[in-house]
Amino acid sequence: MTQEFKYPFQLPNDYKVGGIKNFDNGASKKKLPKLFEPLIIKDLELKNRIVVSPMCMYTSTDGYMNDFHLVHYAQFARGGAGLVMVEASAVTEEGRISFGDVGIYKDEHLDGLKRVVNFIHSHNTKVGIQLAHAGRKASTKPMFLPDSRKTISPDEGGWEFYGPTEEPYLSNSKYLPQPLTTEQIYDIIKSFGIAAGRALEAGFDVIDIHSAHGYLLDSFLSPLSNKRTDEFGGSFEGRIKLLLEVIKEVRTHWPMSKPLFVRISCTEWVEGGWTIEDSVKLTQILKNQGLVDLIDCSSGGNNQNQKINTGPMYQVAFAQEVKEKSSILTSAVGMINTAQQAESILQDGKADIVMIGRQFLKDPNFGIHAAVELGIEIHVPIQYNYFSK
Repeated sequence: MTQEFKYPFQLPNDYKVGGIKNFDNGASKKKLPKLFEPLIIKDLELKNRIVVSPMCMYTSTDGYMNDFHLVHYAQFARGGAGLVMVEASAVTEEGRISFGDVGIYKDEHLDGLKRVVNFIHSHNTKVGIQLAHAGRKASTKPMFLPDSRKTISPDEGGWEFYGPTEEPYLSNSKYLPQPLTTEQIYDIIKSFGIAAGRALEAGFDVIDIHSAHGYLLDSFLSPLSNKRTDEFGGSFEGRIKLLLEVIKEVRTHWPMSKPLFVRISCTEWVEGGWTIEDSVKLTQILKNQGLVDLIDCSSGGNNQNQKINTGPMYQVAFAQEVKEKSSILTSAVGMINTAQQAESILQDGKADIVMIGRQFLKDPNFGIHAAVELGIEIHVPIQYNYFSK
């Protein structure tokens, strides 16, 4: 009788995709590469420190995931990553960057999200989701279409969008963001909490709150984009209030036993804007509140006048400074292209995990190849064992 395989199937209990294989840490006295050391955060155990960074694919319709997303994220689970982060997922319909964004703003989105979560889990890999609201950078075309950086009108498939005040992200934009009322702000805060509850129902292991790159929460942090004079503007304390309220609301739906990350732009790269010193002050507050477990350290994206000094690992210093001065776990991200680079970041104590983005797009098996580069062998998907012998 032919045996039928059902998805998601259960791997043997002693088989862990991406787990260390035939590594002798005894007689040989070899030291396990830091990149492949497990990491425990709350109730979560990562098999290694390799994380697929959240990257927008702009391939959804009305926020729904489809077959593209299943195949896209599945390849990283098979490729040796310890944690796969699902792209920025809008907590409200108008909070999408484009009409192609993934959404988590209605219950009907859960089936598509669960498909991805279940497959990744079936390969002994953890999965997280980034909760986002695009704010004044909403209502654009997907980035691979012509004029993708321009705001589009409702007649062109866009919608009314919002910001702290009327300051647009694009100085030549014909359409200005609508200033959020206090009531609207509290509605958005609630939307983040509801989305967190959906993420829990879908089975995600981690939530990453997107407060970077000029999107809504980040735009409230910066004195250049937040000109409000009410409780959500003005002073440093006023400008960080929205993020703090979102974190508290998310935690009412997301158990304290499960990790919560926050992505921030550690510097705005513009004179008079948000700085690394501001980021350290913020992350010290987050550490003391005890609601956030890890800071995902990126930069820029909130101002067209930014002057970024890019290069290999150019943002790692931000992760190091936040880690050292705030005593909180951090992630390094940005042009980390090789296993040796990732390993050196961890060995030097500059971050606790590394988030890899573009390199995983170039090489979905980056995790497996990183193990080879660092001289260890890990389990590949069981179906591929025959070809690897």
